[in-house]
Amino acid sequence: MRMNEGVEWALHSCLNLGWLGPERAVTAGRLAAFYGLPPAYLNKQLQALARAGILTSTSGPRGGFRLARDLDAITLLDVVVAIEGPDEAFRCTQILRQGPGGDPAADYLKLCVISQAMGRADLAWRRELAGQTLADIRATVERGYPDTPERTREWFATVAG
Repeated sequence: MRMNEGVEWALHSCLNLGWLGPERAVTAGRLAAFYGLPPAYLNKQLQALARAGILTSTSGPRGGFRLARDLDAITLLDVVVAIEGPDEAFRCTQILRQGPGGDPAADYLKLCVISQAMGRADLAWRRELAGQTLADIRATVERGYPDTPERTREWFATVAG
């Protein structure tokens, strides 16, 4: 499975917004400039986060994006689902129905060992993502790179845009 790059961009943008604090809205263009990303494409990701209730969006000259919830209330799964959608990574099309001895009336979603194994793997992946918040990620970053929050705030305070 491969997630689109918008998931990475969204996660980093949320982390940066967490360091900037809830009082400050940041435009998609400024968030994109921080990493040299295409603003229009990042804006699509940020709008998806706003639709999911992870960010709020305000228009106008002092507008932009803010976190709608604290980082400890946003899981990695929340962000992935906002960007990628809620569908499972594996989709069983029940091809066993067409194989020799296939039963057109059987529910192969429940009978197929491959479908069951893939469903368990998807569930384990989702549980892992749901078990980690952006506050957990923030804490890990701050332990390993303690100057990151202040450097991020300084960049947004001093770089024009």
